[in-house]
Amino acid sequence: MKKLIIIAVAVVLAAGGYYAFKKKNGTQKPKYESAQAELRDLSELVDTTGVVEPENRVEIQPSSSGRIEEILAEEGDHIKAGQVLALMSSSDRVAILDAARAAGEDQYKQWQETYKPIKVISPINGTLILKNIVEGQTVGASTVLFAISDKLIVSASLDESDIGKIKMGQRAAVVLDSYPDKPVKGSVFKILDEGTTKNNVVTYTVKLRLDRVPEFFRSQMTANIKVRISERRNVLLVPAAAVVTDKNGETAVIKSLEKGEPVYARVETGQNDGDQVEIVSGLEPGETVLYASGGYTAQKPAGGSNPLMPTRPGMNRQQQRAVRGR
Repeated sequence: MKKLIIIAVAVVLAAGGYYAFKKKNGTQKPKYESAQAELRDLSELVDTTGVVEPENRVEIQPSSSGRIEEILAEEGDHIKAGQVLALMSSSDRVAILDAARAAGEDQYKQWQETYKPIKVISPINGTLILKNIVEGQTVGASTVLFAISDKLIVSASLDESDIGKIKMGQRAAVVLDSYPDKPVKGSVFKILDEGTTKNNVVTYTVKLRLDRVPEFFRSQMTANIKVRISERRNVLLVPAAAVVTDKNGETAVIKSLEKGEPVYARVETGQNDGDQVEIVSGLEPGETVLYASGGYTAQKPAGGSNPLMPTRPGMNRQQQRAVRGR
């Protein structure tokens, strides 16, 4: 008897909680916003990420080992081909000058004039992106003294499912993580033939040349890239939130309200860019559609059964209602 009473109390509490929940939420009415179906241009985009890097990066090494005497350029400087970047003494000159210094200032100045330093010269026009030395530093023949970039580009990685959509000359928008409010336009100028495999995913490198390289661009900055792979004009579009499912599970939009209930019209959709959805049929330009704001879902599952009421496996709805009515 006690067991039956406990079960009865549990069912009553569950049912009471359900009806309190239903009463609380049943009074909520969705707030609808309206929008017109409009003819607009629709672009199909491929989203990816990439990095800013030099199109050609030249590293400058000394012709022999020695010591850096004077540095004549700094990172960020615009460099001309043939410009002297630094002066360095060869190992022999270092030995002679150090010995002359010990012999006196006159001897030192004489050997400085007699034995000229080596000039480190830039081979190309560009921007100095790396200075890897300080004055007085001893360097070897393999030491990288400077690095020069001729022009900054953006290198993007695309997986093999998207690479077939990419063509030379396609336009792209580039946004740096560091400057999200300053998009830059560019275009595809190179698609590498060899891919790389990481975690069983094959990716290919696509290079973008910018229409204009802003001053704030720096090598190795992270970029978000949208490559426009197609563009269609005069496409009928509605907000993505306006496309719902009706009571029969069909794709539809809400045309109006009758006694507070939505009136659906079935539509056929096409391309979806995330914010807008193409309507292939079912709507005409200028027609108004409604959509629920604030994340409210207009179409709820049919039926009003109590989710807290237990059901028996294998029973249909009529049998379940008969059990609940006992």
